[in-house]
Amino acid sequence: MKKTFESYSLLIFFTLACLAAFIIVCAGAYLLSRSEREPEWRPGTPLAKERVKIGVIYTSDAVNEKSGYSYAHEVGVRFMQRELGIGDELVIRKVSIDDNNPHATAHAIRECIAAGANIIIATSWNYMETCEKLAGEYPHVVFAHGSGYKRNDTNFTNYFGRIYQARYLSGIVAGLKTATGKIGYVAAMGRDNSEVTGGINAFALGVESVNPQARVYVRATHRWFDPQGEIEAAKALLAEECDVLTQHCDTSGPQIAAQEAGVWSIGYNSDMREEAPEAVLTSTVWNWGVYYSRLVRSVIDGTFTTEPYFGGLNEGVVGLAPFNEGLLPAGAAEAVADGRRRIESGEFDVFDGVMETNDGLTIGEEGARLTDAEIWTSLNWYYRNVVEVR
Repeated sequence: MKKTFESYSLLIFFTLACLAAFIIVCAGAYLLSRSEREPEWRPGTPLAKERVKIGVIYTSDAVNEKSGYSYAHEVGVRFMQRELGIGDELVIRKVSIDDNNPHATAHAIRECIAAGANIIIATSWNYMETCEKLAGEYPHVVFAHGSGYKRNDTNFTNYFGRIYQARYLSGIVAGLKTATGKIGYVAAMGRDNSEVTGGINAFALGVESVNPQARVYVRATHRWFDPQGEIEAAKALLAEECDVLTQHCDTSGPQIAAQEAGVWSIGYNSDMREEAPEAVLTSTVWNWGVYYSRLVRSVIDGTFTTEPYFGGLNEGVVGLAPFNEGLLPAGAAEAVADGRRRIESGEFDVFDGVMETNDGLTIGEEGARLTDAEIWTSLNWYYRNVVEVR
């Protein structure tokens, strides 16, 4: 009887011990699962800096480049890191992600989020649709898309800037430098894309302001990143006797082509003097760190909103690289300084008054100026001194 009682006691003890262990395991698993499900960021609430993790998506190898579109964004990310004290362990860089491949884009973003990213910075226009989709799927991740126009009310925003202001100033330099009166412009897209067309028209207006007889010859590659296509387009413009080249494309190919041909050039995105020191007069540049610092700081302090960002010369997000003094035409520095003063003071903002297109139409009204929204979405025309090269 005693042995039977002891046996029952051991069985009950063993059963209770197993039950307790089971409860502990289940509770631990529940808490772990809950922890994994707990979002790092919620709209309207601060996020501790040490909990920030940023995924950045680039079209090319931004980390190892010396100039160009992705490199300019990478410089901006590094600026933000220094400004806010964000270590490299908190930034995930995805390079050479084809923006024409939505599957590759989504895969790169998902990998960032799986690694803990709560901010996604997608730098290229063609990443927009994928960002829109994934923003709905991941409501506790901030998505910031460069150069697009889509957003939502909670976690998906877009950013760009008044690059046309700096384009106008670079047009002054080109207009004063050209001897043939023919200036070439390698464009990533045709007139259906307002981002590119707005830059072309602003540049052409700057050219005309100092050289009314000059013409701007445009050749489009129809791809945002196409190193070989950019060089081929530059050579086609050189064949038209263009003696100054500029661009809205990602690489320094047109600058190098200009130098090899013994003519001049104006870079884009970043300072391109190192790649073509005998050709580059200046470069129209982006200072993306101004926005990236603002974005990440707003997530940290809980003030993030999806209101689009559109800064210009006054905010320091766009500008001109230092002049190549030995190549600069006489009077260019003074003319650019005056143009910049007029823009920054609000006296003038490039797309003012009535403008004539190259097919005889008129845009705008006397005494008025185009709005940011109009410049960003409806500049599907070329200014009167622009010539398309097909």
